[in-house]
This record gives sequence, structure tokens and C-alpha cells, in this order.
Amino acid sequence: MSAYIASRRQFLRRSLATASLPFIPHLAFGECPEDVRTAWYRAAKFGMFIHWGPYSLASVEASWPIMTPKPGGISEAEYVALHKRFNPVNYDPDSFIDLARAAGQQYMVFTTKHHDGFCMFDSAYTDYKITNTPYGKDIVKQLADACARRSMPLGLYYSPPDLHHPGFRDTSRPASETWHGQPERPEWPTYLQYMQLQLTELLTRYGDVKVIWFDGLDHQEKYDGRRVLDMIRTLQPATLVNDRIGVPGDFVTPEQFIPKVIPTKGMRAHGPGADLEKGSPLSAPRQADFQLWETCMTINDTWAYNAHDHHYKSAQDLIRALVEVVSRGGNFLLNVGPQPDGTIQAEFQERLRRVGDWLTVNGESIYGTTFGPIQGNAGFRTTAKDNVLFLHVFDWPSASLTITGVKPKVVSARLLSNNQRLVFQQSDSGLQITLPPQAPDKDVSVIALRML
Repeated sequence: MSAYIASRRQFLRRSLATASLPFIPHLAFGECPEDVRTAWYRAAKFGMFIHWGPYSLASVEASWPIMTPKPGGISEAEYVALHKRFNPVNYDPDSFIDLARAAGQQYMVFTTKHHDGFCMFDSAYTDYKITNTPYGKDIVKQLADACARRSMPLGLYYSPPDLHHPGFRDTSRPASETWHGQPERPEWPTYLQYMQLQLTELLTRYGDVKVIWFDGLDHQEKYDGRRVLDMIRTLQPATLVNDRIGVPGDFVTPEQFIPKVIPTKGMRAHGPGADLEKGSPLSAPRQADFQLWETCMTINDTWAYNAHDHHYKSAQDLIRALVEVVSRGGNFLLNVGPQPDGTIQAEFQERLRRVGDWLTVNGESIYGTTFGPIQGNAGFRTTAKDNVLFLHVFDWPSASLTITGVKPKVVSARLLSNNQRLVFQQSDSGLQITLPPQAPDKDVSVIALRML
């Protein structure tokens, strides 16, 4: 390892210690100002999503095979019985954290319960749970304890839909007919109570929960989201909540795509014709109008482990996706689906470590930044932090790069890859930077411009 790369690692360790885990003052019970609650999240930028459950045994997607079954696919009875064989004997929560750290990911979000209703935690309110499997131990508890011990912020995914609960739907009928839920039935209030009891468990037995990540599917208003949000604010005032329970949350969650525009307050993130899928990123909004957001995305085509899905995004694709997201002010929540034994497949590990290697050198252009003032340029993306503008160059010019829209006086330009100083000229017509003939980084090269 070169002395320069070693120094970059030390720099990132110091900067991340302050950027991703800011001091939070003592607050009265049930109170936490928005800027205090969201400070760590705004700085973190990159997280690990984990979709895992008995469905990994069958190499099928979580829940959807019984919601929208296909001819020749797994039957509902076979799917529901998978937990009787689930025994991830090689599960080690520290290995998950090790991989996230190696990837440069600053927080984790774990699926405690997907739409199928199976709980990866030891809930007192159901028998359909991890402690009633051959494995027999609370997986969420082990991860929560490891994250607390190692200062890794942990968020918990919780599905409001629950195909296993008789209050959510008539379980005597196929899940494919009733998976939307049946709030018109008299049993519906019993399900809402069940959901709130389980959330109370997660928020009182598993330590500091940084995020509750709901996945409410359609007609989310049926979950009495305002009451749920008030309950979360009471139990853990600093916990962030996403936008999938029928009420506005702290951040919006485009899924499997990167918004074409920088999200602003009031934009629709989901559904046909969603605002975030229209337009082009031609200008940056005022910070006061900016909407906190997070793209969640898979490395291949499925959220759950699937031994047959080899359609992997390349490491370069993932690095550029991270840059695209952060250049528009967002966070990037990248998913892994652990294998049935509890390990993460080599293809995911290799790509995540490649992203981490890039961040070791270029992390200061990602962590703690916000969207850059220059948007809509095909050849580069921008992020900003304090008095530094970072240019993430996708298409490396052969001799020089000319940009317009940089209004403050530039006092220095350097490559993050090797700290090389670059010659530049600034005039009313733009900023021209003289470049080496070859891109210093084959994935994304970054230039830091310091301004007065």
C-alpha cells in the first residue's frame, strides 16, 4: 500500500468519526429537532440494506412468490414451511459489519419482517419467527448488539403488510387474492394493534434504532400512520422514518432507480408518473426546499439471495450510481441478500470491496457533502462541502476540462487520486482545468476545487 493511500485511509477514519456520528445533546423524552435527528444520515450517504429470511433456502424473492405466484413456482404451503428448515449456522453479525466497513457503508438496514410475516426477531406476539426454527436464536438481537458494540448505526425494515396474520387478511384464502390487506374486515383493528406491539418491541428491546424503514405497498393510509409515527417519536425521538406508511416521513425512497431531478418537498417519489422520474437535473434547488431522500437498489436483480440470478452490476456501475445519487443530495442504500447459511456470496463481497477501495481515495467527495451547484452535465457530476466543490469526471477529456457556473473564485484544484495539483484558468466565460492525458481512475476521477 502506498504512503498516500495509507494517509487517505487515516484521513477518512478521522473524518467519518465526526461526520457520521455527530454529537447529539440530551433531549427531553419525546423531543428531537429535525436537524439533530438527521445530521448523521445527511453525512453518511452510503448504507447496506439486508434482505434475509427463510426464502433464501428456495432462491426466491422475499414474499412475492406467494403474492403473485407463477406457474411452476413455489407453492404457498411450501413457502410458508421453509422456516422449518432454516438454520443459518454460519451467521456472524460481525462479518456483516466488517463487509459494510470495507465497502465504506456507514449504516445498515435489516429486514426484521417482510410481507410474508416471518419475524427475524423473537417477537412475543407470533410463533412464525426465527426462534421457532432449527437455528433458534434471535438474529436481529445479535446484529443489534454487534452494531452497538462497534458503533455501526442500525436501521430496521418492518413491513406493515403481513400475509401470515389473520387480522391483516382472511388467511383461509390464497395470499394472491388478499395480499393487499382487508381493512374492511372487523378483524383489522387487531392487526393494527399487533403491528404497533411489534414496533414497540423493536424500539424498546434492540437498543438505539436509527431508522424504521417501512414498506407499506399500496393504500398506505390504512395503517394509521400518524398514530404509528407518534408512537415512534415517543419511544425513540431520534429515530428516522421513511415515507411508506401513508404519512410524510423524514426521507423519501425511490426504489431501483435514481431520480432524474433533485427531490424537493412535495414531490411524489412512487407510482406511475412519479415526479422523481420526470424532468432533468438542470439546476440545484434552495437548501430550504430540498427533500431528504434515499435510493435503495440491488446488486443483481433480486432483493433476496437467488443462486440463479447472475445479472450483477459491475463495481464501476455501483460506484457511478453512488456518485449519481450523492450528486443530487441523496443516500444510496445498496442491498445484499445473505445465503441460507448466513454468509454473503463472493460476487457481492468483491463488488462492495471495490466500492470501498474507491471511497478510501475519494470519500471526502461523498461523505458529508450535499448536491453540487452544477447539474445536468453529461460528462461530470458535482458535490459540495464547505468551500470545496468536487467534480466527479465520468468522461475524461484528453487535455482540459471547461466548466461554467462556478461563480466563487477558485484558489486551487487537485486530483484526489494522488493529490496532484492542477493548472487552471478562471474567467467570466468559465473555468478551464488542464488535465493529465489519461484518467487517473478508471471508474470515476475526482477533482477538488477549493474556493474563497
